[in-house]
Amino acid sequence: MNQFDLIIIGSGPGGYVTAIRASQLGMKVGLVEREALGGICLNWGCIPTKALLKSAQVFEYLNHAADYGIKAGKAEADFGAIIKRSRSVAEAMSKGVEFLMRKNKITVIKGTGKLARGKKVQVTDADGKVTEYSANHIIIATGARARELPNMPIDGKRIIGYRQAMTLDKQPKRMVVVGAGAIGVEFAWFYNAIGTEVTVVEYMEQGLLPREDADISRELGKIFKKKGIDVRANTEVTEVKTTSRSCTVVVKDRKTGKTDEIKCDVVLSAAGVTPNTENIGLETLGIQTERGWIKVDEYYRTNVPGIYAIGDVIPGPALAHVASAEGITCVEAIAGLKPEPIDYHNIPSCTYCSPEVASVGYTEQAAREAGYEIKVGKFPFTASGKAKAAGAPEGFVKVIFDAKYGEWLGAHMIGANVTEMIAEVVAARKLETTGHEIIKSIHPHPTMSEAIMEATAAAYGEVIHL
Repeated sequence: MNQFDLIIIGSGPGGYVTAIRASQLGMKVGLVEREALGGICLNWGCIPTKALLKSAQVFEYLNHAADYGIKAGKAEADFGAIIKRSRSVAEAMSKGVEFLMRKNKITVIKGTGKLARGKKVQVTDADGKVTEYSANHIIIATGARARELPNMPIDGKRIIGYRQAMTLDKQPKRMVVVGAGAIGVEFAWFYNAIGTEVTVVEYMEQGLLPREDADISRELGKIFKKKGIDVRANTEVTEVKTTSRSCTVVVKDRKTGKTDEIKCDVVLSAAGVTPNTENIGLETLGIQTERGWIKVDEYYRTNVPGIYAIGDVIPGPALAHVASAEGITCVEAIAGLKPEPIDYHNIPSCTYCSPEVASVGYTEQAAREAGYEIKVGKFPFTASGKAKAAGAPEGFVKVIFDAKYGEWLGAHMIGANVTEMIAEVVAARKLETTGHEIIKSIHPHPTMSEAIMEATAAAYGEVIHL
């Protein structure tokens, strides 16, 4: 009963997807999980945050009903009900994963897993009982948690992480978000949309979404400013003073050295993540790490035979879809299928604020720095019939092509539903599609997706609707 072909530690989108694929390949699989199935993504990340954001979006629709010719009474955001809906969505999805485990005959082992010598995993349950399991192969998929900055330790009350941000007892009147990556931007938009006064503090000079193309960051900055969100770019948090009732965030402008104090009810720390690699037996087995992340090869093998690692515990983008893809690649390699290694330069990135942001491949600056001669095309949604009809004319699609061979180097989008559009670019780049082939691929009218074709046509001087 305690012997498996494969044991996976962690049931997030890396772990549970890997377990299913391994079962499909005929392996006897054990999946270790100390909390709810689905991990952070399903229970505390991707899914419940999207439920929160949808509630805020509906609230915004109601407040702008007159723009669509509809008379409606004044809408009120019921913070408690919004949080409750988010949690119920997450719980339903977790039960769905439970069903998938039963369907695929995967043994779920409840408890905290730790590696032991001899390809074994020791699992400690809620009562402290330790049971040992063994397997031919073991995959570490323990994920990551919110990174704590030294000068603002998370106390769960005044200084919070993303988990607390989804389950606050009451809506704060004023919030400071430290970090303007995807997590920070999404929560900043959500709380602002339902009436909280929000300030975003970002260390990097580019400001909002500093890893995105500079044009995207500037556009989102303009939109956030219109919404009343105060964005402090190139700014460092030097201290957070807390009392039982409020916080004072001391910030310093990195360019001028000028300091300022921001009063708020709560501070959200959204300054990245830290891998969950402590106390899981890495030292016992001598598994190599680098700055906390586990070192692996292209098939996720560690330096110890039979031990693998995927997802947020290894270097690379901390994204759910990446963890899933890594897990599938890993078990297919274990099964001898010789899968193609993942192309990390074709990973889509999505941010679900409103308007949404989606991108893949090179930014314009990165393409130039890599030595490419490029063609760049942009198409604004103000020129899109579908966007105008939907009342969502904000944003644009930007595409970047290699001028010499027509290779699609990158795409960057900001606008309504662009996270649903980016997959076209990912698939096209995978298939080595050229710009001319995109121009000649007929896109349906009227749709938001036409903007991809039009932006490509703009890059080649053939745009019609500009």
